[in-house]
Amino acid sequence: MNQRRPFGSPGAGGPGGPGGRPEGGGSMKDLGRSMRYLGRYRVTTTLAYASLFISIAAQLVVPQLVQNVLDAVTDSVFVRQILALPESEQAAALEQLPVSVDQLTERAASAEGPIYWAMVFIVVFSLARGLFAFAQAFLAQKVSQDLAFDFRNDLFEKIQRLSFSYHDRNRTGQLMIRATDDVEKLRMFIGQGMLLAVQSIVLLIGSLAVLAFTNLSLTLIILPVLPVALILFMVFGSVAQSLFGEIQRRLSTLNEILQENLAGIRVVKAFVREREEQDRFDNAAQQLMDQHIRVSKIFSFLFPFIFLISNLGQAAVVYFGGRQILFDTLTLGEWQKFSLYLIYVFFPVGQLGFIVAQMSQASASAKRIFEILDAENEVTDKPGAQPMSQVHGRVRFSDVTFRYFNSTDPVLQDVSFEAQPGETVALLGGTGSGKTTIINLIPRFYDVSEGHVLLDDWDVRDVTLDSMRRQIGIVLQETNLFTGTIRDNIAFGRPNATDAEVEAAATAAAAHDFIVSFPDGYQTAVGERGTTLSGGQKQRVAIARALLTDPRILILDDSTSSVDVATEVLIQNALDRLMVGRTSFVIAQRISTVVNADKILVLDRGRIVDRGTHEELMRTSAIYTDIYHSQLVEDAAVEEKAPLVAKA
Repeated sequence: MNQRRPFGSPGAGGPGGPGGRPEGGGSMKDLGRSMRYLGRYRVTTTLAYASLFISIAAQLVVPQLVQNVLDAVTDSVFVRQILALPESEQAAALEQLPVSVDQLTERAASAEGPIYWAMVFIVVFSLARGLFAFAQAFLAQKVSQDLAFDFRNDLFEKIQRLSFSYHDRNRTGQLMIRATDDVEKLRMFIGQGMLLAVQSIVLLIGSLAVLAFTNLSLTLIILPVLPVALILFMVFGSVAQSLFGEIQRRLSTLNEILQENLAGIRVVKAFVREREEQDRFDNAAQQLMDQHIRVSKIFSFLFPFIFLISNLGQAAVVYFGGRQILFDTLTLGEWQKFSLYLIYVFFPVGQLGFIVAQMSQASASAKRIFEILDAENEVTDKPGAQPMSQVHGRVRFSDVTFRYFNSTDPVLQDVSFEAQPGETVALLGGTGSGKTTIINLIPRFYDVSEGHVLLDDWDVRDVTLDSMRRQIGIVLQETNLFTGTIRDNIAFGRPNATDAEVEAAATAAAAHDFIVSFPDGYQTAVGERGTTLSGGQKQRVAIARALLTDPRILILDDSTSSVDVATEVLIQNALDRLMVGRTSFVIAQRISTVVNADKILVLDRGRIVDRGTHEELMRTSAIYTDIYHSQLVEDAAVEEKAPLVAKA
């Protein structure tokens, strides 16, 4: 039984396109690598190619049977003509033939037998060819669909596992095209083009062998045509690889524009940018069409030229074959057989153009697919990484410096602090000060450039990612919900959670009341990216999602930024209770979180410039005092009224 197995370990990447390799045309090496996937389906693949060979064998037999029929007919006509001659002329004719009248009479009487059996065998072999051709086509399509399934799953799994730095450098639209259109082009070649290539080669070689055995002189006449055609196809293939690679890149650009436009359609409409976006899409579509036309021009020249060469070869065969018939060195049956095999020679030559085109497309697509599969994942489980048991929640940064990919300027520099279990740590600072980077390093979304991040004295690089991240609950500033129901989104981290547990988490996040107000309650569909919910509702669902996992460490990235003051108070009161016993890191712009924090870290240009409680920093930190008065004090006045608003 065929079994799908995960693809082998990825290779190293480098600078360039997705996966780190330079952009360019296709690579036959990558196409060869894709063929190794056939090893997962050896039985089906073997049956497909066995059916192909049987089908070709049945096809090659038919012209010989046609010759037998024609030779039997012409022989019968010849014999009957001799027997119909007057005795004097008949005797003169028999003197030139090594047969007697009785033998001619017997041949005339049994003439229908060879014709009958030849027709029977033609039907049998035709049925066999049709049956095995169907089996070959079906099995090939099954294998190609299985391979497409594997490629898409391998790509999706790899994309899921790739670190944030990879996604920072690559666009979503490009990745989508590679997992869809590129896989489909590779599937088409494996399921159709490769079989056609094998069929063409076997049919060509088999037909030439039969032709040479039948009539070597005529066969030598058509041989010069084949190298010319093959050279043209090789030249076309080498040129077409880069052309098809450019088509895929332009298709990726078109897809990126479409994806960005649909994701930001509200912004486009709000700023009345429909015309400009349409122009941008038209420009990308025009460039894609121009590249397709450029390829079509080459096809338009190639195929007529190949057919011209083939027709010249056929014309030469007709001339010299006709002469041989006139001089009685070639029978009518042999000529008809030769003509049929000649079709079997030139038909594969014509197919090679289609095959080369498919192979060039597949080669370009295989390169783009393996660019992702070979991409270096900067954040992985190192050999011997240990699963992390339940943590107490102590978090320590030790001389941490961090630089983004290919950047020399550090985003964080020499950051050191320690959070004890159960403490709430507030991160405060201006834009670009490094707050978000710190919370990204805790669950190891990125690896530190220097220093150590430790959870309960475990370096996060020494434990498995899954076991460590399961103990961290995260609510990001940008709320992402998935298509499905509200319950599905809350239970995203714990799909097996009970309804009571889901409702408890929603209640703690101040989401239960608005959820049950919907006609379908927790089964309400949220729509794509949660578009049917308001910003505050989405934020509360995201908080409930994090709380349901019962994490030991909570990360809240300005998690109340999308809610009104009254809702924030409800959420904050729930979070205050839930933070007890958990280590919490909070990025907030409102005063309530800051003043109640056990520790406040003030960041500026990637460094911790001050730390302490609210009261301590108000006395000792000029930067904190300035932030407090410029950014937070206005909220303080609003929050004094919040309890009244909440009660209302």
